[in-house]
Amino acid sequence: MTPAGRRIVAAAEELFYNRGITAVGVDLIAEHSGVTKRTLYNQFGSKDHLVATYLAERDQRWRSLVRATVDACDGPVDAATAPFDALRTWNETNTRGCAFINALAELPDPSHPAYRVAANQKRWLLNLFKELATAAGCSDPATLATQLLVLHEGVLATRPLPLDVLSESTDLARALVRASALPRQQEGN
Repeated sequence: MTPAGRRIVAAAEELFYNRGITAVGVDLIAEHSGVTKRTLYNQFGSKDHLVATYLAERDQRWRSLVRATVDACDGPVDAATAPFDALRTWNETNTRGCAFINALAELPDPSHPAYRVAANQKRWLLNLFKELATAAGCSDPATLATQLLVLHEGVLATRPLPLDVLSESTDLARALVRASALPRQQEGN
C-alpha cells in the first residue's frame, strides 16, 4: 500500500469506527487523509472496498493480539480463554464496541465485501475457540466454542454502555472451560 493509501485507511478507520460507516462519505475521508477523492478512488476503487480494507487491517491487528495472548499462556486450559484477556487490552483504545458487529449492523448485505470480512472475523474467532477447547481436552469443544463466542460477543456488545462485564464474563468463561476440560488437562495447568 502506498503512503497515501495508508493515510486513507488510517483516516477511514478513525471516522468509520467513531461515526459509523454509512455516516461517513469519501469527501470527509479524503479531507482527513489529505488526499483528493481521485487518489482515494485510484487506491481503493470504491468506498465499499475501502471499508473492507479498513476491517481487514483491523482484523489482522486483532488476530495478532489474540495469537500473542494465546502464546503467552501457561497451558491449554488458560489458552482457551485467552481471547478474553486480549479483549481487555483491545478495549483500552476501542470504546465503541466491536467494529465488526457495528459493520454487520450497518451493512446487512452478505455480498458486500466488508460484510464478508466481518463475518469471517466472527467465524475465525469461533473456530479459534473450538481449536483451543480441543487442545484443552474439553469434552464438547464445538458447544463450548459457541458458548465462549456468545460470552465474548456479549462483552463487545455492551462495551459502549457504562457496564463493565468483562471481568465477570472472563471468570464465567474460565469456569466453563474448567468444567468441560478433562481431568488430565486440568492437572497440567
